[in-house]
Amino acid sequence: MKPSLLAAAGALALIWSVSPALAQEAASLRIGATVDGALGDGDARDTDGDYVYDDYRFAARAGQRLEAVLRSDSFDAYLALYAEGSDEALAEDDDGLGEGTDARLRFTPEEDGTYVLRARTLSGTDGGGYSLSLRERPAPARAPRPARIRLGAEEAGELTDRDPQQEDGGSYDAYSFRAEQGQRVIITLNSDDFDPLVRVGRMAGGDFVELAHNDDGPDQGLNSRLVFTAPTAGDYVIRATAVQDGTGAYTIGLAPAPDAPPAKPLVIGDKVEGELNADTGANDDGQRAQLYRFSAEAGQRVAIELSSKDFDTYLVLRNGVDGSVIAQDDDGAGVGTNSRLTATLDTAGDYVVEARAFSGDGEGRFTLTVSEVAPPPPPTPIQFGDTVEGEIKTEDPQSDGGKHYHAYAFSGAEGERIQAILRSGDFDAYLEVGAAEGDFTALASDDDGLAQGTDSRLNFTLPETGDYVIRVMPLSAEEDGLYALELTERGPEPEPGSILVGATARGTLSSTDAMTEEGAYYDAYRFQAKKDEKLRITLVSNAFDAFLDLGEGGEAFTSLATDDDGLSDTHAKLEWTAPEDGWYVVRARALAPNETGAYALAVERQP
Repeated sequence: MKPSLLAAAGALALIWSVSPALAQEAASLRIGATVDGALGDGDARDTDGDYVYDDYRFAARAGQRLEAVLRSDSFDAYLALYAEGSDEALAEDDDGLGEGTDARLRFTPEEDGTYVLRARTLSGTDGGGYSLSLRERPAPARAPRPARIRLGAEEAGELTDRDPQQEDGGSYDAYSFRAEQGQRVIITLNSDDFDPLVRVGRMAGGDFVELAHNDDGPDQGLNSRLVFTAPTAGDYVIRATAVQDGTGAYTIGLAPAPDAPPAKPLVIGDKVEGELNADTGANDDGQRAQLYRFSAEAGQRVAIELSSKDFDTYLVLRNGVDGSVIAQDDDGAGVGTNSRLTATLDTAGDYVVEARAFSGDGEGRFTLTVSEVAPPPPPTPIQFGDTVEGEIKTEDPQSDGGKHYHAYAFSGAEGERIQAILRSGDFDAYLEVGAAEGDFTALASDDDGLAQGTDSRLNFTLPETGDYVIRVMPLSAEEDGLYALELTERGPEPEPGSILVGATARGTLSSTDAMTEEGAYYDAYRFQAKKDEKLRITLVSNAFDAFLDLGEGGEAFTSLATDDDGLSDTHAKLEWTAPEDGWYVVRARALAPNETGAYALAVERQP
């Protein structure tokens, strides 16, 4: 139930204090200029009152390389860029200048037009003075001819701000080498000054086309190690760069890579026995692996299972031409540490299965099965408010994890909250929800969310308008039996109410309120506090065991402090000091799932 605020005069004052200011006229800003300004009470606020801002309009050309810098000693600076007339940010930055809390935003407009640069606080309405500059960045230096590196060599180099820049930012040095078709090489990049990132590709019309990259090689810490197989004969380019805008000394090496373990042939439908031991060849990451190659038709769907009593199994399915990973799995078989994956193969050709242990030194006997599976049947339509009954049987389709399931399709709108409840007396219930388009990928799941035995309750906010699928299944692949599924629509997420320091709010928790991941209902209230302000927050209810959760708002709630029985056995009390000026959110909630009823929430200054 939407919370209500007592004291009409206090409520009116609060509504006035958090209402967003009318959109102010954006000042003009010339590229190449610097302006001084100040953020304060008279400036515009966002619709939630979380920050204050000044807007600046400027005209820019498509492809113009621009940089805006916002500096302030009074607040944590934040920059955002918008196309004029749009409220969707094209680019944003918090601490990009790398000098404390100042912001630097680099961007290149894709088309001619008028843009709006927003100078704002990261959070909070207490601003202060600032300096904002907008300049055109010079064209990137023409990339020098890559230095030649020979096979077996190791070269020393240094990344500096004077080096050429990548399209997405960051300095790089380039090296070239020649390789024959199918030749395998190891590229290493080590540095104590920055987090290395190695990229390899080819040049096409002056553009670098990446073919592979590596950030952190196996057992290399932050250093990079990439095993690369040349798809065709010719010249290749290595870019030595940093994960972020790092600079400093490095060493780069190019060495022959050992041959990949030979792939044993099999056909779909085979069941083979194998073994990992000290004589087993290693994959590109240096792990023991047995490889198997099979052929498939376009659109063919396969299930691959790997089981062992000796080690924790791990499966990888790769494209047989370029070695790219299509799917991988650790414990998807649902039984102990065995693996299972299912994939629909897009193209006709060869595919490679890599059978290995989860840890690199695992060894022992294993069994590998590759079988064809039918495509999943179309889901059954279900409407909000429906309750359907069914029975999971061994002939039903299986998920990638080997669990038999039934699928139900529904449509919903962005921001809509849905609730699915699955009950069964025969198996431990499990629910998944995902988008209807393409191969099913779970966006959310639940095991025992109903908090009443092994039944499931899944609450999910739809990320966009469209069609979705709910999968009903047992938690274990070996289970089956009867079930009942309920689907309800809970409306949009309730907006937080507001409460003044010194006021008391009375409300009622109900089944339509927001819900935590643990299934506890709550009402949320926003309030404003000053740095070092000492507050006492109490929650009293005779209907449920009260629980307080205090945190920062924003897109995702971040808890700062909680209390269960600080006032008495079932009433909560928090004594808390605000760490910074700003807006905070307190959740008045029940300790346990499914509890509802009336409450009183008070926020007051400590005496």
